[in-house]
Amino acid sequence: MDERRHGEILDALGVLRSRVADVHLALDLPSAVQGRRDRAELLDQIDDYLLPRLRSDAAPLLVVVGGSTGAGKSTLVNSLLGASVSPAGVLRPTTRWPVLVHHPLDERWFSTDRILPGLPRLMGGHGTDASDQAPGVRTGLRLVGSDAVPPGLALLDAPDIDSVVEENRVLATQLLGAADLWLFVTTAARYADAVPWELLEAAERRRVHLAIVLDRVDAGAVTPVATHLRQMLDAHGLRDATILLVPEIDPVDGLLPERSVGAVADWLTALGGDPAARAAVITRTRDGVTRDVLARAGAVAAAADDQRQDDARLRAAVTAAYADATDQVLRATSDGTLLRGEVLARWQDVVGTGEFLRAVEQKVSRVRDRLVAAVRGRRPPEPALATAIGHGLEAVVLDAAEEAAERAHAVWRNDPSGAGLLQGLDLSRSSSELRGQVADQIRAWQSDVLALVEHEGAGKRSTARAVSYGVNGLGATLMVAVFASTGGLTGAEVGIAGGTAVLAQRLLEAVFGDEAVRQLTKRAHERLAERVGAVLAGQAARYTAQLDALGTAEASGDAVRVAVRDVAACQDAPTVAGVAEPADTVGSSGLGQGHLRGAGLDPALVDDATLRAAVAGAAGAPGDSGNRLRAWWRRVVRGDESHT
Repeated sequence: MDERRHGEILDALGVLRSRVADVHLALDLPSAVQGRRDRAELLDQIDDYLLPRLRSDAAPLLVVVGGSTGAGKSTLVNSLLGASVSPAGVLRPTTRWPVLVHHPLDERWFSTDRILPGLPRLMGGHGTDASDQAPGVRTGLRLVGSDAVPPGLALLDAPDIDSVVEENRVLATQLLGAADLWLFVTTAARYADAVPWELLEAAERRRVHLAIVLDRVDAGAVTPVATHLRQMLDAHGLRDATILLVPEIDPVDGLLPERSVGAVADWLTALGGDPAARAAVITRTRDGVTRDVLARAGAVAAAADDQRQDDARLRAAVTAAYADATDQVLRATSDGTLLRGEVLARWQDVVGTGEFLRAVEQKVSRVRDRLVAAVRGRRPPEPALATAIGHGLEAVVLDAAEEAAERAHAVWRNDPSGAGLLQGLDLSRSSSELRGQVADQIRAWQSDVLALVEHEGAGKRSTARAVSYGVNGLGATLMVAVFASTGGLTGAEVGIAGGTAVLAQRLLEAVFGDEAVRQLTKRAHERLAERVGAVLAGQAARYTAQLDALGTAEASGDAVRVAVRDVAACQDAPTVAGVAEPADTVGSSGLGQGHLRGAGLDPALVDDATLRAAVAGAAGAPGDSGNRLRAWWRRVVRGDESHT
């Protein structure tokens, strides 16, 4: 492998892993369901297979033996080794320690966390319950050294893919994801079941090198069963998969006869003894898994985009609801809506409507004099006017906030992702603290108005006496002037409120002048808008805080897509020129070192071409391939050496 290219692809995969890990698909969108699966499997594929394999080209070929419950995986492994290293039986223990069998010289490749870093290791323990030797640890990896395994090859007996224990099913999928080669064991009675084919489709998608061990095949059914299985594999895009047959023979002392496992033993032994063959398997699987990782990363990126878009949509619904509430309050405080009822009554108490309307018609100087007299003689009603304004304003804000809460809640409730965020929360109504918060902000606004009046009056000599005697009165008058328009009123209220607004305006102009009053009114309304906006923003935050906690506003597939392009660019150039043999396994070709039980008894047992010929023969092709297959099967089952 070119060292520079090797480093580049490792770096690129590391960045891709980091970018995908940063993606959190928290909102319950349709794309999130598959996206979460893709994200989890992608991270497992990188951690458990791609990075370990790229970092250790010379590591032994890992063959994971998987299959359905009762297919005979452990019996097959034990029979190949000639020793009981993996507990067999339909009832699997809840505490599951998969068994990884390797040549003793290859222990160093598996005793560390190079592969499957999340699983603790237990050394040895032939045929024992690993949970007894590692109390408190539910799942781990039990390593067993065996001279029967060719150097450069390792067998990992995985849990059942359809186990009744979910933990076992998840673990089985994880182990298969870490494999260079799948040795998938099924039976003649169950090879067409749906569950195995769902997993085999994943093998096709990843381009994992695959061999199917068809176990418990009756002598009379070998041709139709093998033919049908071959046809199913071809239909699922698995034309390169190898089929290895094991006849229906009862085990003796837990082990199948040597001849019955000879096809599997020969195939694995030949693979283990051929560095070029192992390199080809590793390269094919590695490149296929990389392509699958990139495809999954693209799906994760799209799901991340969906998260950000839905986050923005949910936020927009809340923003729109509370922006409308703010507008509603501001309209009510500028169109004369508040100049009615209690506010009108308290205003008349302060100024005496008829008297001051007549005064307005006289000279400005006389208005100033009458204002001073009114302030001096009628101080008690001023707080009542401010209180009435506060009550009216409070009611407007509370009503607007309630409507906004109802609108935002309705949008979220009718959205799948929004509905999930509402669980356990009462957001259809304003918070119980809102009334107190509104009252505090209104009092603060009234203080703002008084401060504006006092500041403006302090710089005017002609009005110093009036301000000194009537800051509260002038402040209340400015509050009335803020609500100066008659829009929204009908009937007799128009005349009354209109006169009230004009009177307040004239009084303030008499004291401060036209331009000063315009500026005071503008600033007072701006301060009101700020304080109302702050209160309603706090109510809106009850919603958006749910999204902030998820971080979905920052979700984006762009960074993932950039990382995908970088990995793909590295893939354009060859990354593995071959798999070098470790120094301690040189000379492992052939059967001299590592001899699986049953290997070498009859080389003809490894002949998937015979099965393909049988398929062709069943379809009407010329030749006697079906007869050859049956003759071969008689030799396996009966040990009949007279047929060649």
